[in-house]
Amino acid sequence: MAKKQVFGSEALQQKATARKMAKVVVSTKNDSGKYSYKEVMIDQENVAEFLSKNKS
Repeated sequence: MAKKQVFGSEALQQKATARKMAKVVVSTKNDSGKYSYKEVMIDQENVAEFLSKNKS
């Protein structure tokens, strides 16, 4: 079955409350000299803070 779609002020209110997420890929170098990557989903407002904490 199809989902019921909401229009008007209710739709705008739902959009405003939705969290905006960002995918951040962090690379680290292993002992063997190879790089490994880690993907993290965080709030869009916290990207700069996350990067500054995880800088190597």
